Amino acid sequence: MTGPVLWTAANAARATGSLAGGGWSATGVSVDSRTLAAGDLFVALKGPNFDGHAFAAGAAGAGAAAVMIERRPEELAEDTACLRVTDTGAALEALGREARNRSQARIAAVTGSVGKTSSKEMLHLALGPSGATHASTGSLNNHIGVPLSLARLPTDAAFGVFEAGMNHPGELTPLSELIAPDVALITTVEAVHLASFASVEEIADAKAEIFAGMSRDGIAVLNRDNPQFDRLADAARARGLARIVGFGTGADADARLLEIETGAVDSILRTEFDGRPLAYRLALPGRHMALNSVGVLAAVQALGANLDAAAAMLGALKPLPGRGARHSLAIDGGMGELIDESYNASPVSVRAALEVLAAARPGAGGRRIAVLGDMLELGPDGPALHAGLAPAVEAAGIDSAFTCGEQMGALREVLPASIDGAHAVDSETLAPLVLDALVPGDLIMVKGSLGSRMGLVVDALLRGVAALPSRRAVNG
Repeated sequence: MTGPVLWTAANAARATGSLAGGGWSATGVSVDSRTLAAGDLFVALKGPNFDGHAFAAGAAGAGAAAVMIERRPEELAEDTACLRVTDTGAALEALGREARNRSQARIAAVTGSVGKTSSKEMLHLALGPSGATHASTGSLNNHIGVPLSLARLPTDAAFGVFEAGMNHPGELTPLSELIAPDVALITTVEAVHLASFASVEEIADAKAEIFAGMSRDGIAVLNRDNPQFDRLADAARARGLARIVGFGTGADADARLLEIETGAVDSILRTEFDGRPLAYRLALPGRHMALNSVGVLAAVQALGANLDAAAAMLGALKPLPGRGARHSLAIDGGMGELIDESYNASPVSVRAALEVLAAARPGAGGRRIAVLGDMLELGPDGPALHAGLAPAVEAAGIDSAFTCGEQMGALREVLPASIDGAHAVDSETLAPLVLDALVPGDLIMVKGSLGSRMGLVVDALLRGVAALPSRRAVNG
């Protein structure tokens, strides 16, 4: 067992209102036996397609300090330390609530239509010089991920950063009530998840639920450049929040982006915070990332942390897998480059990714290639929103566009034939077509909604083109 103790048998039992067996103590909390670390408390969650109780014995064998269960599986050894509860999902939530209640940390919640995870990672890194900081990992931002992340909150943390996501009304309210944030950062509100909302205004109202768990001392950090700023600010005032901080490019922004010099892999920013100038390097490209970083630093300031030290840390950021991570590719005795944006997609994020692709240079003899999968949850306007990407594709100087999925077919129909690489029904079918078309020097960006499984294309690219049986040209 390594690391400080998070939970003992006694305090976990007290938090969940249950009976604990043994005198165990846990240094972590896990809901996945595959990634469990020795010393973790394993929570046997039940879902529509799985039952964690089937993995409890494996978790115990992997070194779990104890297992939280509703019933004892037959294969579980008799001497396994157990925490018996009525409902493991409710008990995990209870652990998260207790961890928040006992913490003295300043807590930030991050939400928004796009940029949540990247902003959360920026904030995690930026707060480090000011004190021990805990943050949710990956995209643990739903009804399981939020309580799990809270349950992992160390008792001695000075800051906590939690991502909260939603795709339907009413989802953020209980998450905010669990997180009880001191500061809420909303990156932006855009036309995503339109299958569940009649308008962008409804999306803004759902995002404003992040204020539900905040006290009157709370601070809202909002994108002043976004058309929904006033609607969000009104919701924050209705909640009685002490302060609203606007970040953006206009003169009315409290945290203001004045100038940006965008490179292929980074940006140099000149900013102002409450009138005080601040220049820094952001180790991520793109205007959208630059503006997100200003929002992050506004949240740092709202949390009472060191702004200058936080800004300096942003030069050390690394792109996340599926969210801008870059890889070198071996192609026919030469090299190419992959920009992995495969984790998710919406109209606004695809346009932003295309701008990043436009700012980067292919190698000698290479081309800019966009590989795009369906953007999901856009409702009946989906085909039109896909077709509406055509001007952005052309403006980015794309030499070849590969698409897959029914809705991306609408984009292919309106793109010039000269840049039509290939189209396929799904990413698995598209992957070999992309691979077979590559030449040394190519710069490839892959993007699509998670359900489009564009990670399959990324995986195929990373495995390399050498294994392909031929190097046929692909004309669609």
